[in-house]
Amino acid sequence: MVKGFLYKVFCGFFLGISVFAPGFSGSIVAIIMGIYEDLVRIISNPFKQLKQNIVFCIPLAIGVAVSAVLFIIAFKYLFDTYEKATYMLFIGLIAGNLPVIWAEVKKCGFKKHYLAGGGCAFAAAIALGFFASGIGILPDAESVTSSLSLLALGGLAGGVMALVPGMSVSMILIIIGVYSQVIYIADMLLHLNFAYLLHFAVFCLCAVVGLVAASSGIKAVLARFPGFANSVVFGFVAGSLIGVLIQSARLEDADFNWLTGGIMLAAGLGLSVLFVFVGRAVKKTSSEER
Repeated sequence: MVKGFLYKVFCGFFLGISVFAPGFSGSIVAIIMGIYEDLVRIISNPFKQLKQNIVFCIPLAIGVAVSAVLFIIAFKYLFDTYEKATYMLFIGLIAGNLPVIWAEVKKCGFKKHYLAGGGCAFAAAIALGFFASGIGILPDAESVTSSLSLLALGGLAGGVMALVPGMSVSMILIIIGVYSQVIYIADMLLHLNFAYLLHFAVFCLCAVVGLVAASSGIKAVLARFPGFANSVVFGFVAGSLIGVLIQSARLEDADFNWLTGGIMLAAGLGLSVLFVFVGRAVKKTSSEER
């Protein structure tokens, strides 16, 4: 029982990482850890077997909370100290996922009409990157207050995409232009400053609405059209990479140097590759145990 509880806390910790680290897909984490089907079932109908659902989710929530605190502190420091280099880290994290997603496309057998879905998703992600080009990277009180509607959009989009393998919630927030605002608000809450509690509540509510509304549909689409769905994901992730490049290019960081940027880029790629190998090892261990 204790082992099961601690394992779910561990799973929750990595789910939390996937929320804050661009390029880490929460759904892929859940698939690797063997809890994806349970999460989809609970999200699709949370009140069915309510007691069991609560027992299942409590250790996950503890793990998510621990990773959230650690990563909010870490990313707030990175934004304050290595602003532009932090985006190089994000670029590496996102780029490292592209070969994995493409492998899923090839596994389903590539077809020409997949290009249409992937191309549209690629264009949409780039358009979002341009749309967000006016949003401040290091927010202040005024920029956070004025971005309530974008926070709502980010929460909704993040919730919808959270269950799509290969999609990263934080990547969505970056290209919409509210990632730094979410980190800023969460950091304020950690310091017991509740000035932006309403903004955080709106973001979370919209995320839950998007998650619940899209859960059944996403599962059905992935089951019936896996090749096309993965092509769309590949296009969106590739476009998101361009979107993050757009945002990083417009930064004016006097302290930035390409050595630090290169190290951060390599670190991001390395972490992505490590995540893939760990995932394969966990899958292999799980299959051998069965």
